[in-house]
Amino acid sequence: MTRLLLIPPDTRPPTLEHPAQLARMTGAEVRVPPPEALPHFFTPGDTAVLRAWLLDEAQEAGALVVCLETLTLGGMIPARRVSDSLNVVLERLDVLREARALNPKLRIYAFGVIVRVAHDNDPHEEKPYYGEWGAALRTYSTAFDRHARHGAAEHPTLEAARVALPPEVLADWVGTRERNRALHLTALDLLASGTLTQLCLTLDDTTPYGLAAFDRRMLEARADELGVWDRLDVYPGADEVPCALIAQALRPQRVQAWVTYSGTLGAGAELIYEDRPAGELVRAHLRAAGCVLADSPGEADFVLAVNTPGIRQASFQPDFATVDTPHRHLPAFVDRMRDDLAAGRTVTLADIAYPNGSERRLWTLMQALPLADLAGYAAWNTAGNTLGSAVAFGKLAPLAQRPADHAEALFARFVDDALYQAFARAEVRGRLDNPSPFDLAEQRGAAEAHLRQIIAPRIQDLWARHFAGRALTLELGEPHLAWPRLFTGVFPLRVREG
Repeated sequence: MTRLLLIPPDTRPPTLEHPAQLARMTGAEVRVPPPEALPHFFTPGDTAVLRAWLLDEAQEAGALVVCLETLTLGGMIPARRVSDSLNVVLERLDVLREARALNPKLRIYAFGVIVRVAHDNDPHEEKPYYGEWGAALRTYSTAFDRHARHGAAEHPTLEAARVALPPEVLADWVGTRERNRALHLTALDLLASGTLTQLCLTLDDTTPYGLAAFDRRMLEARADELGVWDRLDVYPGADEVPCALIAQALRPQRVQAWVTYSGTLGAGAELIYEDRPAGELVRAHLRAAGCVLADSPGEADFVLAVNTPGIRQASFQPDFATVDTPHRHLPAFVDRMRDDLAAGRTVTLADIAYPNGSERRLWTLMQALPLADLAGYAAWNTAGNTLGSAVAFGKLAPLAQRPADHAEALFARFVDDALYQAFARAEVRGRLDNPSPFDLAEQRGAAEAHLRQIIAPRIQDLWARHFAGRALTLELGEPHLAWPRLFTGVFPLRVREG
């Protein structure tokens, strides 16, 4: 049995419990740090406690999957907010060398998240001043990158964007980015030296132009110098990366995936939070998990079914302008999944037509499928989040040792991505008094009460329709919210045999 250590970006179910479920279903023993070592929302975890835990656990572990921001800055969100110096950050990073010295056989799969330029003016996940200056900072970000790429013609736009910002705000914001980029450059050195087995540097909520794209190019140039591309991936993603790296750690062999899209032009579909079309994003996520595109269905180890928008993602559904268009045909897509399942193929579904939840029309059509026979399913947050989970399911599901463990991981995604994100979340919001998307404040209690009332019977009904008769029992805890906002729900559940 492999003992796997997991240091996640934070403690939300998709970033902690979901990758742990994927690992446990293969029979691996998963160890995670104590709660005080991990972040809660924008409060950093205790990096000293984390260091001690890691050095103690590393001696008997086979693999470590680690978020560099949690290890050195207290979490993925705190990494965008705290003022810790670069010297302190790099001292904390050195614990990875110490862990390898204690256990030379330890395989370290690390990932860092290139600092995003948030699309929303969120003062909690970003610096507090982002609530006021977010739009101006986004304008500067785009102008800076355009100037870096296209030269003097873009200088007047860049200068106008610069003078529109308070100098101290701009200096602090850019300084945080530079510190985190230096962290990632040092991680590339650790990869080159052999301390790291695999490294992912991912772009969270990225766009074709911006400071994240500028950082990406600098990191890629350093990777060219070091010659580490055989063990490095740089691509759009963030919260789902633990799933991809767990797939690498627990099934190191490269496996083949046959990809089908909901439309014949699906590979060219545009995405809101990524800098490339769907087909290129699929290829990047397959590689990060140690998978390649198969040349034919017969050669594939699993089928990755991808529900893409007709032309481009849209934020709200239904959208008949760019998503639900004649460029795809959902009934035929569902028919193909039914045929693949009937033929005994391993099928995992990534629904990326809309961000932040399942496409409601597709979910309705899917009720005619034997959903419990799917190897995997995902439809959460960004297209990258969804693809990383779905690909990891496809690679790891054949290793599942007990039906209950696989059913638990799969059903948890049905509950969160479809029942909550696509349906119940908006219904809960509609019962509240104009809630802030960033902080529910005193309305959190009412939100959680509404959530339990709405979703609990739907969870039981979904289980009865698709998992009854499989000698499995669902144990459901009390649904609640991960943070004081509606974005992430928590649905404690366990599946037992018998």
